[in-house]
Amino acid sequence: MAEPDVAPAVVPETAPVLPAPSARGGRTPRGARFAGAAEEPVRPHTTAEPEPPDEEARQLTAATVAALTRLRSEGRSGEAHALLVEAAYWPPARFPLLAAGLHRAGLDADWATLLWEAASLPVGRLVAAADALTVADRTLDGRQLLRQGVARPAPEIGAAVLGLAEEGRGREIDALLDAYVRVRAPEEAARSAEADPERLVPFLLRAARGVSDACLWDLVHALRVAGFTV
Repeated sequence: MAEPDVAPAVVPETAPVLPAPSARGGRTPRGARFAGAAEEPVRPHTTAEPEPPDEEARQLTAATVAALTRLRSEGRSGEAHALLVEAAYWPPARFPLLAAGLHRAGLDADWATLLWEAASLPVGRLVAAADALTVADRTLDGRQLLRQGVARPAPEIGAAVLGLAEEGRGREIDALLDAYVRVRAPEEAARSAEADPERLVPFLLRAARGVSDACLWDLVHALRVAGFTV
């Protein structure tokens, strides 16, 4: 799929003010890797399919890329990083557009930083952003985001999977748990089933089976040790 076009924009004198994400109830990010993921309930993003970016999104993306380019050229790394932290809270559908703009501007390192910041988002928003990237043929970016994002408490993963299951979002469950069983120890993956073993164990086993036989049997052993019926 072709990368979205980013319309040219006049470089603003100051970094653009980004809209605060509604899911955070007006709270402001406090720094690198913060994201407040543990401070709000784990609930999935409510949009099942990413929506195409509108003209406002294109203009905001172009202005943000221009501002980052100027800040980097002036050596104002602190302000550039703060802008990236804010961008991590953009609606998930805008991530592919922003990726395209940053890559075209030669700001690959900034895109990597943004993914690192976005990895600390609440699981529902994290999965929605990764899914938007995958749908836009940015599969590697989506996988990287998920693998960085599953480094969080096991109960949070389990709760997120249950929420996604209630919305029928099987594709996103598979993507999340594929990253989870690849990155986390089998014992940690088994702990994520504690909230509802009857529903969560089959999801975990399916993910592990898709990785390898060794991954599957390690998880089966860990689940049995944890007292779950497999």
